[in-house]
Amino acid sequence: VQLQASGGGLVQAGDSLRLSCAASGHSSPIYFMAWFRQAPGKERECVTAINWNTGSTYYADSAKGRFTISRDNAKNTVYLQMNILKPEDTAVYYCAARTTRGIGMPTPAMVYNYWGQGTQVTVSS
Repeated sequence: VQLQASGGGLVQAGDSLRLSCAASGHSSPIYFMAWFRQAPGKERECVTAINWNTGSTYYADSAKGRFTISRDNAKNTVYLQMNILKPEDTAVYYCAARTTRGIGMPTPAMVYNYWGQGTQVTVSS
């Protein structure tokens, strides 16, 4: 599976951004996709995840009410709409895919077996 992420950039606090991640080249079905982020000196954390089949979602507390994950099954694309951005949202954002079944919503990075290249999001105060 190849994941191509796009949409990052430099914005001001309070602005919005939408990230996209297109999946291609997969012979195995995708069961979950997620967005992670990693700020300098911090661990990679799961911001949000979506069950590719059911559409069930997970949001980290920091994302609830501001971020929305969605998918377009026909385009094999997952989106992350980020509103009311804060300086603490500054990080490299990665999309990830998991091609194995799981119970519940997977959030640890280690359970995702495919990763995009990352896109920088910088929020200035």
